[in-house]
Amino acid sequence: MSGLSTHVLDAVSGGPAVGIRVVLYGPDGSELAVGVTDSDGRITDLFEQILAPADYLVTFATGEWFAANGIDGFYPSVDIAFTVRGESHYHVPLLLSPFAYSTYRGS
Repeated sequence: MSGLSTHVLDAVSGGPAVGIRVVLYGPDGSELAVGVTDSDGRITDLFEQILAPADYLVTFATGEWFAANGIDGFYPSVDIAFTVRGESHYHVPLLLSPFAYSTYRGS
């Protein structure tokens, strides 16, 4: 396994957040990959290649997901910037609720 994976947990229901669009942007701001969370709230292969050491941005389209699920959410998107230092795989999870979110370095 290499590259980038993610998952989103709906912290209100305690279940996966299905159908969230996720975009990975490279160091120059170019779009590198787009995916949608599956029935387990995961994208196991958002980017399958090894990421070069640099800063990246992953954007979760949370506003679209809130609207599609009839939820009055505060965050139209969640942007998570992270730094690649040379490991072969990165996992960026998101714990989401309408008025809060958190993330951490996953494995």
